[in-house]
Amino acid sequence: MRADLLLDAVEGLDEALTAVDGFDAVLVGGLLRPRPAQAGGLSGLADALAGTPLASRVAEATEKTSAGGGDEGHFVALAAARTALLGSVHDALVARVDEVTGRPVADPWAAAPDSGEERAGNLLVAARGWLCDLARTGWQGIDHELVGGAAPVVSAMLPDPALRRLATLLDGFAAELAAYCPGASLDRVPVRRWADLWARALLLTLPGAASGPAVREVGGRLLPLGVDVQEHATAVQAQVHAVFEPADGGVPRLVRASVSAPKPDTVVGAGLWQVLRPHMSLLGAVGEGRAVDIDAMPLTAEGDLLWDDARARAGEPADVFATARVALPAAAAFDVSPLDRHPVRIAVPVLVEGYGVEGDVVEGYGVEGDGVEAARDVAGGVVLDVAGCRLRVDTDRVPAAGPLTPQAVASSGACLGLLRWDAGEFLLQPLAVERTVRKKPVAVHAGAWAGGTSDKAGARAEKAATDAVVVLRERAGKLLRK
Repeated sequence: MRADLLLDAVEGLDEALTAVDGFDAVLVGGLLRPRPAQAGGLSGLADALAGTPLASRVAEATEKTSAGGGDEGHFVALAAARTALLGSVHDALVARVDEVTGRPVADPWAAAPDSGEERAGNLLVAARGWLCDLARTGWQGIDHELVGGAAPVVSAMLPDPALRRLATLLDGFAAELAAYCPGASLDRVPVRRWADLWARALLLTLPGAASGPAVREVGGRLLPLGVDVQEHATAVQAQVHAVFEPADGGVPRLVRASVSAPKPDTVVGAGLWQVLRPHMSLLGAVGEGRAVDIDAMPLTAEGDLLWDDARARAGEPADVFATARVALPAAAAFDVSPLDRHPVRIAVPVLVEGYGVEGDVVEGYGVEGDGVEAARDVAGGVVLDVAGCRLRVDTDRVPAAGPLTPQAVASSGACLGLLRWDAGEFLLQPLAVERTVRKKPVAVHAGAWAGGTSDKAGARAEKAATDAVVVLRERAGKLLRK
């Protein structure tokens, strides 16, 4: 791993992000009557796209919008320009990561064949109209009446599986905006986030844009690397990153397998596994450190396994650090679809070893049986010194649903994690670490409790979570019987 390359500047990156920020600032005040100060943000977007196939359309959209005459077509062009710029940032950063890891380059992205069907065009038009009204008003002008306009569109879309992706995005976006209403009283606006959601939703209203990647069935051996727990107040997802070895002897590939479930906001920590455990063929393998043999499992062109427990069975023991040292360096990634090219999507499995650790560790009361500290803290965060290069650890992403802690990372000698990019720098999200406890190597995994646990800390958390989930299921059952 060429860690020094992570610190080198990426040509054109700052200019592209500056253009995106300028346009996002225009959306705060709205596109109906842009003030002179906002015109610079629009012209900056057009300048950044000069010389590209979008240049003429974006220039026209910028001119019309600056004059207060922008229509839906112009707003779609602006959203496409913004998405293209962030896509170029994504591609440049991924190219840098490929240099750092030295892994095979991803295959070109393949879309599913277009069925040619025009589905619910009126609903797409209605959704586009609502999103354009948002853009005209701006985030500072939103109110409950405007935001509530999404509700009938979402309700009409949800029954149609082909529209559910867009419906879910609109529903979540509208709920988030409603929580901030009225916009005139906002002290702080999540500018980048809302612009991301707006642009993505607007492009998904175009015919054919919501088509998923091509899917094929595969068989072979899945070697889990670690699990990334993504939690929301009403839902949770466990995304397992793994190396897939095809049964036909083809090139090993980096894949993801995700399982998700709805949940009440009171279920947190180790309780998350309780609602995810119906998918034990995957979570059990992660918790027990085993491979998974899969047969005819659907795999998308972006590297996502559409998990089906009936097509998987537990395999032999597979140590994740052995997988990371032997199989990971030769595993090729899949490409990313055009609409999904965004810096926030970057999550590349890497193994980092032989580093020093920056950060003051405050001693506490020793260690427990599995080597996890009982009462220690790390002041100032954790930064790894990899061959003289500082790599900050994203400890905020370490889930509370497992024994992996920032303190364990601070006392480790090897870290398997996801290389991400945020706020202008590369970060490492730890999935597992290897430490020395009583002169023996001990691995600590974020997903160690996924399939159940026998260690003391995990057992206590598991019992508390089980009690809470049982009570909630009991109450839900009573309500359903009434």
